[in-house]
Amino acid sequence: MMKIRTVVYTVLVLLSVMVSSGHAVRRDKPNIVLIMADDFGYECLEANGGRSYQTPHLDALARRGLRFTHCHSQPVCTPSRVKIMTGRFNSRNYVAFETLDPTEITFGHFLQSAGYKTCIAGKWQLSGRGGNYVGTRPKAAGFDTYCLWQLDRAGKGSRYWDPKIEQDGRALAGLEKAYGPDVFTRFVCDFMEQNRERPFFVYYPMVLTHGPHVPTPDSHEEGGGTGKRDTAHFAEMVAYADKLVGQILGKLDELGLSDSTLVLFTGDNGTDKKVTSLLGERRIKGGKGGTRDSGTHVPLLAYWESVTPVGRICDDLIDFSDFAPTFAQISGASVPSGVSFDGSSFLPQLRGQPGCPKEYTFCHYEKGKHPIEGQVSERAGRARVKPAYIRWVRDKRWKLYDNGKLFDVVADPDETQPVEPGTSHEADQIRRRFETVLNRMAGS
Repeated sequence: MMKIRTVVYTVLVLLSVMVSSGHAVRRDKPNIVLIMADDFGYECLEANGGRSYQTPHLDALARRGLRFTHCHSQPVCTPSRVKIMTGRFNSRNYVAFETLDPTEITFGHFLQSAGYKTCIAGKWQLSGRGGNYVGTRPKAAGFDTYCLWQLDRAGKGSRYWDPKIEQDGRALAGLEKAYGPDVFTRFVCDFMEQNRERPFFVYYPMVLTHGPHVPTPDSHEEGGGTGKRDTAHFAEMVAYADKLVGQILGKLDELGLSDSTLVLFTGDNGTDKKVTSLLGERRIKGGKGGTRDSGTHVPLLAYWESVTPVGRICDDLIDFSDFAPTFAQISGASVPSGVSFDGSSFLPQLRGQPGCPKEYTFCHYEKGKHPIEGQVSERAGRARVKPAYIRWVRDKRWKLYDNGKLFDVVADPDETQPVEPGTSHEADQIRRRFETVLNRMAGS
């Protein structure tokens, strides 16, 4: 099956290159730049009402484009990466932490098939845990070129000062006193310049703002730090992530590509638990790894000059399964038969149209890094050990877990008081409706 998919995609890529070239393609197929900050919750962005950090470039992006208020990721990094890249629920394709199933089709694959040059920079974390947990390397996942940290578990080294980075199969030398995020951003900017005459896709899963929280090049202290999670430097790291986004946006303007490029910015999960931030008057304790809103509620900004409505706020529900189908629709890519998305495209919203907003989202979250022995399921034609998991269905107000607990997350964002059956007619209706969804997903 893997060989068949590889042959299919090779043929599609060759056909796309034969029938398309240069500016004509770029007009019909916009470039796509997806930037995903690490451990960056909704409350970190000033445009969302955050009061703890300075994010002028991201705020400008929000003013120039479209800001979504209800985007949800998975609670931690690997599950989010698997979901956003494949457009499928973790219940269907999540294998283990640090692992992307090598049989999965990603947005890199089908954008290649649509004639896009593809690149990834930043954090990978998908090459596998070893043993039975075989992961995927970036080129096998649909990326023509890469510049990445954490391609393997052994000796992954620093992501910040004196970083250990691999670029297209070779370890980069001469990075003493270099700052990893600068290396990744230069790679992205160079890639865009080199491919300005053809459609391209940039996936930039940043290493910022994940711990250890150490000084940046703009800090008053020398680089390096203690290697510990010093939250005092977190604000500086947020500011530097914002600065790098500004560099990418500036490069697009310099190349004259802003009117033919969709830029998206989001976060992979909630903020580090040791960080507390202000959202308006409310104090938000970082919820990374947790199932509450503080663990999954992430920013989402979109800018596509002359296409996205200027300064508009969209409160439609979006989750990470929606990105891949959106990219497929934008690019006109053909997805092979047998590959289906769980998400739905939000391209109409990007164009300022009503679209078909989701009534609810479903989340399957496998807790912990180590699978539990004795729980085995069949997936992708093979047996695998299945970790313990939590599932829930939610809309913008209500959230029902698979243990039967229902919460009004608007009134109770910290989920301290479950709404008991019989409390209200509305809550009981929601419970029955969401139970139907959970029951339908029970076999997946």
